[in-house]
Amino acid sequence: MSTLTRPRDGRLIAGVCAGLANRFNISPWIARVLFLFVPGPNLIVYGVLWIVIPEED
Repeated sequence: MSTLTRPRDGRLIAGVCAGLANRFNISPWIARVLFLFVPGPNLIVYGVLWIVIPEED
């Protein structure tokens, strides 16, 4: 598994779902769908992850 970073390529908004997909070796679209349809405070979690996950060099 790779480290958790937000990639510069393949992102739609901030690269949070693309970074999670790279880390867990799944398709970015699967990560995006899961992020949208799993119940919970998704916008808050996305915002926190946007701040916490570093951007790829």
